[in-house]
Parts: sequence; C-alpha cells; structure tokens
Amino acid sequence: MPEVRMVDRLHRHQVLELRLSDISALGNLFNISDNCPALMRNILLITDERGKRYLAVPSGEMVNVKGLGTVRSDSLLSSLETGELQIGGKTLRVRHANIEDIISTIERKAQMLTPKDIAMMIHLCGVGSGSKVVEGGAGSGALSIALLASVGTEGHVTTYELREDFAAIARRNVESASLSEGWTLKLGNVCEKIEERNVDAVMLDIPNPWDCVIVARAALKSGGTFCAFIPNVNQVESTVHSLRDNSFTEVRAMETLQRELLVHEGGARPSCDMLGHTGYLVVARR
Repeated sequence: MPEVRMVDRLHRHQVLELRLSDISALGNLFNISDNCPALMRNILLITDERGKRYLAVPSGEMVNVKGLGTVRSDSLLSSLETGELQIGGKTLRVRHANIEDIISTIERKAQMLTPKDIAMMIHLCGVGSGSKVVEGGAGSGALSIALLASVGTEGHVTTYELREDFAAIARRNVESASLSEGWTLKLGNVCEKIEERNVDAVMLDIPNPWDCVIVARAALKSGGTFCAFIPNVNQVESTVHSLRDNSFTEVRAMETLQRELLVHEGGARPSCDMLGHTGYLVVARR
C-alpha cells in the first residue's frame, strides 16, 4: 500500500498526499489482468490524425468501426506490427486497447467517475484477481469495466442499479468490452437489500451511501472494505457518522487531485489547469 502523508486536516475530512513514486502503482490498475477474458485482448484502439479514438474487434473478413467505417480485419491485425494503418490517404495509429482506452470511448448518459477516482477506489479496496465485489450504481459502466478487468475470470462483480436506462447503457458498454462473463447486473435498490455475502468490497456511487451502510456490513466479509464516491462534504459527514455508528473501523475521507506537468525543451512546470474536485472518497473496513 502506498505510503500516505497527512498534509492538512479540515472539518471532518482529510486531505492526503501521495508520493509521486507511489502514484505509479495506481497506474497499473488500468492494465488488463492476466486472468482477464481472452476476448478483451482482441479489442484494438484506432486513433486518427486529430486524436479521435475508435474501438474495433477484428472478426470475420470485415469489421465495422463505429464512426470510422468498414475496415478489413486482416489489415487491422497486420498493422499492429508497425502501429500504423493507411486508409484513404490518412495514417491511423493502431494498438491493443487497455482499460483506460475502453472507458474513454464508451457510450455515456450518467456522469462518469474519472480514472483518478476509479483507480484510487480499486486500490483502497484491494481489488485484484479473484475478488468478489458488489457495486451500487452502474452509471455508464466505467467502474464496472475497471472492476471486471481487475478481478479477472476468477472473480465476480455484482452491480445494483435503480434505473433501467442506466442499466441498459452499462450493459452495452460492459458487453462491448467483452467483460460480461464475470458480471451480474441487478435492477434494484442497493440500500434496501444486497443478496451477496462474504464479499471483499462494496463500492458505491449513489446519492445516499449512508443508507447503505447496514446492508453493506451484512454483505462484507470480516476485514472487507466499504468505499463510496461522494460529491459533497455534507454527504461525507453523514456517511462517516453512519459508518462509525455501525462499528466500521479505519474510517477515512479523502480527495484525489490530478495535475499534469508540461515538459518543454527548456524545462518543465506544473500545468495551470488541473483535474481538481470531482468528489470525495469515504473508505472503511468491516
């Protein structure tokens, strides 16, 4: 686990700083697990000259690439050696897609969790090959896809979603990532009932995570992890109080911020723009 240093303490939530050397470990969470379904490894990323991204799965003689057109499968596969594909006088880059590529191109309706928050949630919950995870709130399926790639073929992810339209989009996105084999999608209120037991983690992206604490505790194994993504501070307070009142331990609240470095010939400096507040994370152990 990365070493964490406290840099400040605010009213009922904490601001944490990770060393740069520790951040590299979080990047590995977006690599495809060795136990990931083989079908997912067939997904290719095509990038045009403007930087626009397309996903393709070569099968049969021709493959229809949404937004790009029809391409010969053998041309796609042979282009992996050079990393380039020539179509209509244009040069396209071709490579195997990773999780970040897939999530960045999925169909969206609900606001999606950002990679910085997804990676931190997976890290804090210790999700890996063989993990059993319950997810509350499917959204567009971004967290589901990242979780399924992490747990591999030996693990399982069960997602509860209230809205049929969100569930339909999440299902299409998970299926397009060839990851539906280890996934169960249930229409229902995760705060009312979680049928699974002895799970490694319960991960939530819902408006009222404090209402899920009791059922989450019943579902978690001893030592299992509760983690919720929460937009507002008052929601953080309610969730933290509920976790403490229901005998959870190691209750923490934190925020992850992301800023790029601009590297030029004459040196480097932090970007004036950054991916700042997206939400808070509340994490606790059963």
